[in-house]
Amino acid sequence: MSIKNIIETKVKEGFLALYNIEIPSVEFQATRKEFEGDITLVVFPLLRYKKGNPVQIGEDLGKYVLENVTEITSYNVVKGFLNLVIDDGFYTKFFNSIYLDSSYGYVSPIADEKAMMVEYSSPNTNKPLHLGHVRNNLLGYSVAEIIKAAGKKVYKTQIINDRGIHICKSMLAWEKFGNGETPTSSGLKGDKLVGNYYVKFDQEYKKEISQSISEGKTEEEAKKEAPLLLEAQQMLLKWEAGDEQVVSLWKEMNSWVYNGFEVTYKNMGVDFDTLYYESNTYLLGKDVVAQGIKKGVFYKKEDGSIWCDLTDDGLDEKIVLRSDGTAVYMTQDIGTAIQRVKDFPDVGGMVYTVGNEQDYHFQVLFLILKKLGFDWSKQLHHLSYGMVDLPSGKMKSREGTVVDADELMLEMTDTAKTISEELGKLEGYSKEEKSELYKTIGLGALKYFILKVDPKKRILFDPKSSVDFQGNTGPFIQYTYARIQSIVRKADFDYSKSVTIKLHEKEKELLKQLELYPDTIQQAAANYSPAIVANYTYDLVKEFNSFYQNVSILGEENQDKKIFRVQLANKVAETIKSAFLLLGINVPERM
Repeated sequence: MSIKNIIETKVKEGFLALYNIEIPSVEFQATRKEFEGDITLVVFPLLRYKKGNPVQIGEDLGKYVLENVTEITSYNVVKGFLNLVIDDGFYTKFFNSIYLDSSYGYVSPIADEKAMMVEYSSPNTNKPLHLGHVRNNLLGYSVAEIIKAAGKKVYKTQIINDRGIHICKSMLAWEKFGNGETPTSSGLKGDKLVGNYYVKFDQEYKKEISQSISEGKTEEEAKKEAPLLLEAQQMLLKWEAGDEQVVSLWKEMNSWVYNGFEVTYKNMGVDFDTLYYESNTYLLGKDVVAQGIKKGVFYKKEDGSIWCDLTDDGLDEKIVLRSDGTAVYMTQDIGTAIQRVKDFPDVGGMVYTVGNEQDYHFQVLFLILKKLGFDWSKQLHHLSYGMVDLPSGKMKSREGTVVDADELMLEMTDTAKTISEELGKLEGYSKEEKSELYKTIGLGALKYFILKVDPKKRILFDPKSSVDFQGNTGPFIQYTYARIQSIVRKADFDYSKSVTIKLHEKEKELLKQLELYPDTIQQAAANYSPAIVANYTYDLVKEFNSFYQNVSILGEENQDKKIFRVQLANKVAETIKSAFLLLGINVPERM
C-alpha cells in the first residue's frame, strides 16, 4: 500500500473518530518547496462535511495522523494545508521492496474479471493513413497497454470500414481513369494508389458540379444530380446486391489497401488481436434492426426507412436503415458491438477511440444498445479526442491536403538525424546503429508529442519542436535514459546488495516520485489518458536530473551511498522504460 493510501485511510478514520462524520475521499498534493513536508492534505474540501476553522481541523487531523501512522514524524499546518513529514526509513524500505521487481507498477490480470476491448484505427479503405489516424492509433494502442498494466485483460481491435459510398468513389474513379494501374505497375503502396483515385473522384465530381451550375442549376441540384455521384450510388446498390463484377473489383482494391496498411502499422509499432470488417458486421446490424422493430425499439416510416426515436432521452430521431434497405454507419456499429461480445464472451466493456466529431454518434449508439437490453452497454466508453491541426490549417482527405502517416514517420526520422548530427554525439556508431537510433528518436518524438497532450485537446503539430533534446519531449526523456545506462555501465563494482543510508534531500524527492508510478498507471487507466503516464515520466526525469546535478553518484566516497545511488538511478531508468513501453515508445541504450 502506498503512503498516500495509508494516510488517506487514517484521515478518514480520524475524521470519524474526531467529528463522528464519514468522508468519501481526501485530496492530496505535493508539498510546496518553501514548506517542510513530503505530502500535503488539502483541508478546504473537507469543510463541506465539517464547518469550522480549516487551520484547527488541520491541527486535529495532523495530531491524529502523527499518533496513528508510524511513518509520519511531524506535521505543520499552513492556512488550509496540512503538511506531513514522512520518515526516511519508509522510503528506503519501499525502495528495497521494489528494486528487484521488474514489473513494478503493473498489476497482474484478476482472474474471472471481465475483459475490455479497445478499438482504434478503424480506417476507411479508400485512402492511406494520415496524421489524424496517427493520433488515433497511438492513443488506442497506449490506452490498451495502460489498461492491461492496470490489471485487466485487453483485446485490441479495429473495424475496417470497407464498404459504403466513399469506397465506391475510389472504385469508380479507378474504373474510369485507372487504365488498369496496380501497386506493382505503379510502384506505389496500395493504400496510396487507391487514395489517389479517391482524390481523382472529387476532382472530377467538382468539374461536373461547376458545369451544371454554369448551365443554370442550383448548387444543391448540381451536387445531387452529378453523373459521377449517381454512378457511385448505383455501384453501392450493386455491391450490396452481390454483383459479381463489383464485388470482385472491391476485393482486389481492398487487398491493395490492406497490404499498405500492414506496412504502416508495423512502422508505427501498433498491433491488433482481432479485426472486424464492416462488410460483414452490417449484415448482423440489419438483422438486429429487424428484431428491434418487433421489440418496439425501432419503427418504420412511410418511405420504408427505419428509425429509433430518442427524443424522450433528450436526443433526436436516428435513422438505422435507409428506405432502399441499405445500411448506415449506426447499423454497422450496432452489429459490430454485438458480434464482438459473441466472439469474446469475457468482454464486459469496450473503448472506442474515435475523434470528437463523432461524440453524438456514440451517445446514440450506446443508448440504442441499452434499449436493446444489453447489460454490457453500461461499460462502453467513447475515447473522444481532438483533431490534429497543422500550421497550414485543417487536413482534407478528398482534396489530398493531408499529412501522410508514412511520409510523416520518415520526416520525423530525418529530422532526428539532422538534429543528432548537429549535436555530434554519435562517434563510434555504425551506419546501421545510427539508422536505428534516428528511427527510435524520431518516432519517440512523434509519439510523445501526441500522447503528452490530454486526448480531449486539439493538437497543433510541429515536427521540429517535437525533436528538441530539451524540455518536455520524447528525445529529452530518451537521452536521460541513455545517460543512466552510461552510469550503470561504468559502475565497475557490485551494487546488488541492499543498503541503509541517511537519505539526501534529492534522493528522497526522487523516491517520492518513483512511489507514484503504480497510482499513475491506475489513474491513467481510469481516465483513458496516456498523457498522465507521459507527464509523470517527464516529472520523474526532471527529478532525476536535479538529483544528478546535486549529488555525486560514481564519485561518491561512501560505498553504501554509491551503491544506493547506482541502484536508484538504475530503477529510474527501468521505470522510464516501463512507462515509455505503455506509450509504445522505445528507449535507446546509447545516445
